[in-house]
Amino acid sequence: MFDDMAAAISYIFRTRRRLDAAPRGLDEYTRDTAPTRSLLARAGLLQHERDYVVVTGSRGKGSVTAIMAKLLQAQGRRVGAVTSPHLVHWNERIRVDGRMIPTADFLRILANLRPTIDAVVDSLDASQYLSPQGIFLAIALRHFDAMGIDVAVLEVGRGGRFDDIAVVPNRLSVFAPIMLEHTALLGDTLERIAWHKAGIIKPGGRAISLPQAPAALGELQREAAAQEADLLCLKDADIGPWLADCDDGQLMRLPPYGELTLPLLGRYQLENATLAIRAVELLRDNDEALSAEYKQAIRRGLRAVRWLGRAQQLDEAPAVYIDGAITLRSAESFLASVSPRLNDPVIAIVGVPRDRDYAGVYRVLAAASQALIITETDINPSTRFPTPEAALDAACGLTNEVFHTPRLRGAFALARSLAGESGTILLAGSLMLIGECMLIWDVDTSAI
Repeated sequence: MFDDMAAAISYIFRTRRRLDAAPRGLDEYTRDTAPTRSLLARAGLLQHERDYVVVTGSRGKGSVTAIMAKLLQAQGRRVGAVTSPHLVHWNERIRVDGRMIPTADFLRILANLRPTIDAVVDSLDASQYLSPQGIFLAIALRHFDAMGIDVAVLEVGRGGRFDDIAVVPNRLSVFAPIMLEHTALLGDTLERIAWHKAGIIKPGGRAISLPQAPAALGELQREAAAQEADLLCLKDADIGPWLADCDDGQLMRLPPYGELTLPLLGRYQLENATLAIRAVELLRDNDEALSAEYKQAIRRGLRAVRWLGRAQQLDEAPAVYIDGAITLRSAESFLASVSPRLNDPVIAIVGVPRDRDYAGVYRVLAAASQALIITETDINPSTRFPTPEAALDAACGLTNEVFHTPRLRGAFALARSLAGESGTILLAGSLMLIGECMLIWDVDTSAI
């Protein structure tokens, strides 16, 4: 038995640390799903009949997963979900009907699986490892079996073709927008990255995608043809348009549902909600017209969506808005989503890792702010932030005042002193910083 989550996580990551001894290469050369497949087979974890949905993309895939899970739950389905990364608790990565797996259940299941995990690890040579993601998936599937889950919505961690999450027999594959990301691991062209993502499509299955750049769309179409799968590619005109802001989110319109309430502030969530709704429709067993009861369940499910840390308001006087934006495009989307709600002075806090376009995010937030505060976190030692000198050099001249504060609480204290009670604080940064915000504001992340 494991005494606590710290001991459990140390055990889960033990063989993954073999990669730290050598430079990382492209996923097709360094990742191998065979150990995870062996673990699932030995433990009998794919024997239960249920629907599997796998979601991938470069941004928004977590939101799509969360929205789909809530829509299916509203239809009376028993829904399991796997997402990553977490904000506060590792348990958040595994949920049933929105509630994270209890720590006692997580530790008990891992202890029960330990002999099988050890047997798989003992069969590996020194160059192989059992993915932590594969172990999380095994824990999730055992938990889903115990909880009577009949549909599981699973978010890919990175890529897809060599991602351990995607080893399940999903009959539906869902694609959020695909763009250049993780180029050192997935390749430096959009075609290659889309090839990785397209690998989640299964033979004879169904797939659905948001609008994609031609290079990415071509790869999805080629993979679907090779797998004899049906691929539905949404167009820009298919996205439910924004109607108005409301106190807790925004209104959109989507046929045949009419006006829908989406309790998320991000404008980008309109396309995520559209994709989730259309994906859920594809899980039906027939193509008959949608009943009034079905449409009402979709409306009810969408109203119940809760997805933390994405264009979320945390406080008033001053207003505080946070978002896990670490790319130029996501920063632009964040700013566009909250711009109608901003009151001067606007103070921006930014904490973007050094392997992302931190200078681009600085430019976007600084353009709407009277001061820019750069910060970081040491929660995950493997995530590196730009040095204070590099960060300040990249931000020099972008706005009236630029500061570097190494700790988030100090950054918020400085921001409050500059914003006063009538201003606005914007925070854009890694999800580790977003998780710190959840702790500072004591937000319950156990249920969504």
